[in-house]
Amino acid sequence: MAFEGLADKLQEALKKLKGKGKLTEKDIKEAMREVKLALLEADVNYKVVKTFISSVSTQCSGSEVLDSLTPGQQVIKIVNNELTNLMGGSESKLNYSDNGTTIIMLVGLQGAGKTTVCGKLALQLKKNNKRPLLVACDVYRPAAIKQLEVVGSQIDIPVFQMGDKISPVDIAKAGMAHGRDNGNNVIIIDTAGRLHIDEALMGELEDIKSEINPTEILLVVDSMTGQDAVNVAESFNNTLDITGVILTKLDGDTRGGAALSIRHMTEKPIKFIGVGEKMTDFEVFYPDRMASRILGMGDVLTLIEKAQEAFDEKSAQDLSTKMMENDFNYEDYLSAMDQMKKLGSLSSIMEMMPGMPKEMQNVDFTAGEKAIAKQKAIIQSMSPKERRNPKLVSTVSSRKKRIARGSGSTIQEVNKLIKGYEMMKKQMKQMKSLQKKGKKGLFGKMPFMS
Repeated sequence: MAFEGLADKLQEALKKLKGKGKLTEKDIKEAMREVKLALLEADVNYKVVKTFISSVSTQCSGSEVLDSLTPGQQVIKIVNNELTNLMGGSESKLNYSDNGTTIIMLVGLQGAGKTTVCGKLALQLKKNNKRPLLVACDVYRPAAIKQLEVVGSQIDIPVFQMGDKISPVDIAKAGMAHGRDNGNNVIIIDTAGRLHIDEALMGELEDIKSEINPTEILLVVDSMTGQDAVNVAESFNNTLDITGVILTKLDGDTRGGAALSIRHMTEKPIKFIGVGEKMTDFEVFYPDRMASRILGMGDVLTLIEKAQEAFDEKSAQDLSTKMMENDFNYEDYLSAMDQMKKLGSLSSIMEMMPGMPKEMQNVDFTAGEKAIAKQKAIIQSMSPKERRNPKLVSTVSSRKKRIARGSGSTIQEVNKLIKGYEMMKKQMKQMKSLQKKGKKGLFGKMPFMS
């Protein structure tokens, strides 16, 4: 879970205030001391921590908190607002060029994940009806050009390259011309990774910038490097005047020092975050939503957006109708599992659920995800006729044996799937009956919800 260490400590520090009917200045002081330690342990820059604690303490010392009927909630609200402000306040959108061709230049250290981010960013732009082109300007790292071409082929986005013998400045210029000639309205320049102290290579970035005049210069930073990420961001910003930051590997960052420090120290917004290895594991950065996640309040808006992107509205409606009409078969069951998988892992979904107990957020869902994979394998081992007519499987033992062999399962596992399916149908029938009477409340007992 992203920010797991920081989230646990902050939630624990603020939890002590929740149960108190009245707070004293001593209570506030002790809580702020714990919050301060939590932030420092999370590798947040000391200057940032000092400013944050000072602002929160000042607001918490007022009569609005001390005399409130719910002082603990007031403190949490203040901490939430300050965390949001610390990370930028609100979403920072990409800037698009007025002349029709937007040029995005990606820069950063070696190993930060720029080439992969090129693809992830291009895929998101493609979903927003843009026509991106990737330009391979990394002529130093072996196989860097080939890697970008592989990334481009995975997401069906063109890649412009001129080999590794041409100057990156010339490649960038030629790539721009190629993009304009071929109707690409967003051109993404993949530059070579370099140390911020390497003056010659940093000078090369300045040359590219002066030649192509990019709309956006986005710094790609590995979030797991903590305060070092802040030093890198400041150096690149001083040289190139970057327009924003993309944080990668946020799913593995249990501390959060980079995300909480970069915006404050560079005054440049975090625009996107990488949250996994898949090309779709890439999100717009919303400071308010991230603050809510850190404080254990969930992130319903992101979950809804993921659901809207993952689910086909007509298919979901058809599935719902079939379930309510008790016409739900194994093909529908398989379709429902496939759509749910598009939302991400079970642990990432739990992280976004508001009010989810910490014990549930920290559960290892590997076993559950393996069980779902096993159920899919069993259904996929059925014939199309069996998937459409579940009674054929439940009443003929020879079919069960064949399906078990084909899916690498046992007869008991096949029976368990059948039992769960039949229980679901029974409960759907009961729910339809209750809906006619104007009652609700069976969802929590449905097998697929558990």
